[in-house]
Amino acid sequence: MDVDDAPSTPGKWKMEKPHHRHHPRLLLPRWHHSYPVSKLVFWSFFALALFLALFLLSPRSSAPTRIPDSFASSSTSSGVRRAALQMAPWGGPAWEKRVRSSARVRRNPGGASVLVTGAAGFVGMHVAAALKRRGDGVLGLDNFNGYYDPSLKRARQALLDRAGVFVVEGDINDGALLRKLFDVVPFTHVVHLAAQAGVRHALVDPASYVHSNVAGLVSVLEAAKAADPQPAIVWASSSSVYGLNSRVPFSEVDRTDRPASLYAATKKAGEEIAHVYNHIYGLSITGLRFFTVYGPWGRPDMAYFFFTRDILRGKPVSIFEGPDHATVARDFTYIDDIVKGCLAALDHAGKSTGSGGKKRGPAPLRIYNLGNTSPVPVTKLVSILERLLKVKAVKKFVKMPRNGDVQFTHANITFAQKELGYRPTTGLHTGLKKFVRWYLEYYSISLSKNDSKGRSTSS
Repeated sequence: MDVDDAPSTPGKWKMEKPHHRHHPRLLLPRWHHSYPVSKLVFWSFFALALFLALFLLSPRSSAPTRIPDSFASSSTSSGVRRAALQMAPWGGPAWEKRVRSSARVRRNPGGASVLVTGAAGFVGMHVAAALKRRGDGVLGLDNFNGYYDPSLKRARQALLDRAGVFVVEGDINDGALLRKLFDVVPFTHVVHLAAQAGVRHALVDPASYVHSNVAGLVSVLEAAKAADPQPAIVWASSSSVYGLNSRVPFSEVDRTDRPASLYAATKKAGEEIAHVYNHIYGLSITGLRFFTVYGPWGRPDMAYFFFTRDILRGKPVSIFEGPDHATVARDFTYIDDIVKGCLAALDHAGKSTGSGGKKRGPAPLRIYNLGNTSPVPVTKLVSILERLLKVKAVKKFVKMPRNGDVQFTHANITFAQKELGYRPTTGLHTGLKKFVRWYLEYYSISLSKNDSKGRSTSS
């Protein structure tokens, strides 16, 4: 089971320019020095070479190339991946007008103007929609990469568009785009949810985690610290930072220096980077450690999601076991509870104290667990899905591999309760019932058809 519950919008690679260009004369063929060639042919070739050189050296448009890290197969090199997809154009009066309109505060006097990165991701979509519903101004940013099916992200984007939230297609590592957004809109807050998610995928594409979760975070913080006024930052860390910690429930005061995965290490690095930007530049920064978020519009790489798919298809579901058949459990947290925590963190963030990149005084720096406080064995998760789907699962118990997963997670939410008023209210059965209803509708699945194919059903 994947312990990772960060949002699903991984960063994308930006195509790099070569460090040097060949001089036009070097483009001449070697045989020019050895064989007689007419002046007309020579100067025609020279003119063509000069034109090509000037073209290659000419400035690019304001819409730089944007590449998804995981768009290509896992065996493809990073260099090939970077040339896989051209970014949608941005800029211009019409584009700026749409950005301003989406970010404008409507029905909430004194409300926030919020940039939500990873807005087409699972958590990002729900947070952006909730902010918009209460009258805040909201602008989304997402790169729609191919870590999982981009059509699901496009469907989330369409939902936000109907709600009045414009999602800009762009990369958090695109400094020019971020500067442009901050020039067009004086954001009061940034909810930074864009990240490369997934614990196991780091074994395949480790560079994408550093690029998105470390370099991407720095890129967002750089844009925020240079803005005037500086926005307050709320960003997604992860419960994965607790790593090999054996003290339960996990508290914010516990050790987080023993990560079990590269994903966890990049999130821990992000927390240290946040400290630096708060200390030097006066940015108000709140980190949120999410615990296994689930629900409608969720991520297909999460266990509850692909368990549902495989159960309906009659395929075996692999259930991890710890040493000596020990139970693997997760602190499953329903998406609506996570959204409430995110909005509460934004409302209690406090102001940044810097101006134009210079600190004027101390600013808040906080981190909170957002979990459900009730760990559930994965076997129970499967049992609930069996009842809701009316299909008996084909279970396959396997030893937990050394791929970054941990045996259990359990959140202590005392600080979030006291300082944010955070109180989760949705149990796993209720939350999974809502997820299954959405899943069946979204994928147009009829349970009666599944039953008629001869699959056994539970009582």
